[in-house]
Amino acid sequence: MKFEGHPEGEEEICRTIEVVSSPAPVVCGLKSVPAADDDCNGENPYIPPLNFSLVDNGIFRSGFPDSANFSFLQTLGLRSIICLCPEPYPAAYMEFIKSNGIKLFQFGIEGYKEPFVNIPEDTIREALKVVLDIRNHPVLIHCKRGKHRTGCLVGCLRKLQRWCLTSVFDEYQRFAAAKARVSDQRFMELFDVSSLKHMPLTFSCSRR
Repeated sequence: MKFEGHPEGEEEICRTIEVVSSPAPVVCGLKSVPAADDDCNGENPYIPPLNFSLVDNGIFRSGFPDSANFSFLQTLGLRSIICLCPEPYPAAYMEFIKSNGIKLFQFGIEGYKEPFVNIPEDTIREALKVVLDIRNHPVLIHCKRGKHRTGCLVGCLRKLQRWCLTSVFDEYQRFAAAKARVSDQRFMELFDVSSLKHMPLTFSCSRR
């Protein structure tokens, strides 16, 4: 297991854990998944994490996965996971990452409630760099519920993809539903993507 450190005096934004193991086979989408019949032909059915969805080619989003979701996640052939929660990953999750050769990028953003929401722009920007690096694909982005922190990161990606704000907010609200926050939408509106425009979007369905 490899831990990437930070220079002395520099604030830690991302905790990166790379497990040295045989990597899972890389795919840009889902492997063949059996139909979700009631009995699934006597086999255990695949269960996606809460709020799971495809964002773009090789990019997925969800809430915090549960052990019941591990079999489903294996069908994605993940290279990386971006966790936006500050809490340490549980032992069972670390074992899953180790056995599947997945690299974990942990950006600890506290899950405050309004009116005390504070979304660190530098952290979102660093997380976006991980998302945009095709070497990390397929990648899963998640927070606790897959609503606010994940929604803000995906919303900033959409701005980079030149989505109009109405569409950015519509997507955010589909996942946040009644829990949608004005502060999150204001953050996405004001987020400056200019420093990331040089990064290629070769993976994207909506290339610049």
